[in-house]
Amino acid sequence: MATQKLASLFFLQQIIHVLFILHLANADQGLKLGFYQKMCPDAEAITRKITHQHISRAPTLAAPLLRMHFHDCFIRGCDGSVLLNSTKNNQAEKDAFANLSLRGYQVIDAVKSALENMCPGVVSCADILALVTRDAVSMIKGPFWEVPTGRRDGRESVASETRDLPPPFGNITLLKQKFAAKGLSVKDLVVLAGGHTIGTSHCSSFETRLYNFTGKGDTDPTLDPNYVVHLKRKCQPGDTTTLVDMDPGSFRTFDGDYYTLVAKRRGLFQSDAALLDDTETKSYVKLQANTYGSTFAKDFAESMVNMGKIGVLTGKAGEIRKHCAFVN
Repeated sequence: MATQKLASLFFLQQIIHVLFILHLANADQGLKLGFYQKMCPDAEAITRKITHQHISRAPTLAAPLLRMHFHDCFIRGCDGSVLLNSTKNNQAEKDAFANLSLRGYQVIDAVKSALENMCPGVVSCADILALVTRDAVSMIKGPFWEVPTGRRDGRESVASETRDLPPPFGNITLLKQKFAAKGLSVKDLVVLAGGHTIGTSHCSSFETRLYNFTGKGDTDPTLDPNYVVHLKRKCQPGDTTTLVDMDPGSFRTFDGDYYTLVAKRRGLFQSDAALLDDTETKSYVKLQANTYGSTFAKDFAESMVNMGKIGVLTGKAGEIRKHCAFVN
């Protein structure tokens, strides 16, 4: 009896050992720097060249591209699902309300077309989005970071799943939950919020803070009253078309001014104001505001690498799409 138990235990240990080896093998198929070095050595150079062509003509595209990458990674992981078109039987992420203002798909398509001509079926749309985002940010005076590659493309995209995105009206508890669910830290949360240093927002995304915060026709008390007056001049109730700079004065330039605005209670969204409601995030806001964003560029680069690893498909999972808007 004892011999049988020992044999069973030994057999179980062998299974565990094999599973562990398989786990390591799969881990080796994950993301790495220079993933395309042998299969498509000029992939990153071509991506950068085409991105530069677009951003030099339209620098305001950098912000929506950054947002696109963020929205992609938070839904199903960084698998390019935000790039897929809706079909007769399915509404895709890009047609969800939260993504209707995304722009820059033409940049992704231009890069994909060039890479397909050079290295057919090699470079994923998910990797292209990650690389284009990095290049676009660096071209408007933002940081440059090394992007580990090897992502593969997902085959599904469901509009209703975008409810998992961190909302602009989120409080700090909800935001921390959303980021923790994706394996991101509280520091990643406050650092990535700094992406609001570029770009614009529709009045409708923060109108409630100006006109009907608690349902009684009041304003959000956490918003600087002088800034409320300024925003009301730009945004009338029910305005769905006017765009407002998220970082007035430098919305085209990637810098640390966002934290100065938040510290002065001039962040556009409730999610911006919420950063002052937590000890760790408030401390970071104050640090960057008081030091003119001294460590922001370095921190942002690190957090973007962290974000770019969320739920990636690697190895033989997913596919390499021929066209980013369609599954093969």
